[in-house]
Amino acid sequence: MKPFPVHTIESSPEKSRASLEALQSAFGMIPNIAGAMATSPVLIDCLVGLFGKVHGGSFTEDQIQIVLLTDAVVNSSRWAVAFHSALALQQGISAADVDAIRDGHLPSDPKFAALSALARAMIEKRGHVTRQDMDSFLDAGFDNARLLEVIAIVAASTITNYTATITNPPLEEAFKQHTWARG
Repeated sequence: MKPFPVHTIESSPEKSRASLEALQSAFGMIPNIAGAMATSPVLIDCLVGLFGKVHGGSFTEDQIQIVLLTDAVVNSSRWAVAFHSALALQQGISAADVDAIRDGHLPSDPKFAALSALARAMIEKRGHVTRQDMDSFLDAGFDNARLLEVIAIVAASTITNYTATITNPPLEEAFKQHTWARG
């Protein structure tokens, strides 16, 4: 199989360029996963559209990172675990909570634990969460709208997690200290 390129704005297909420019603006860089995704304008455009909705929703950035990191671990996406470990720490999530998620455990913060548990259940049960899964999330102070919003975050992370598994982009130097392998 021919390796997947990690595109820049200039090397990407014309129809991928606006999405890469949007990510450059959001992150100050184009993550290697996005460069690999740009091979498919449809895929990169889907991610950028969903990314905007997720980060413009009702969850705080640290809460979003809890879901994204949990999903990366459950999906065994090494690139995404490293990336979201770094972003979670930048958002002020404790190193202990980041390590707990990376080790397959729940974070100590009750709201983070509820988010992580629901995200894990959604992936492991392929969306067939139980009433108990939902009630645990709602009992932590969230509502039905946020329960549904978690689906959008899981969808966004699934795009990156699956793409990373298929394309195997190199991990950026800035994230190498967060390299992860399933224990």
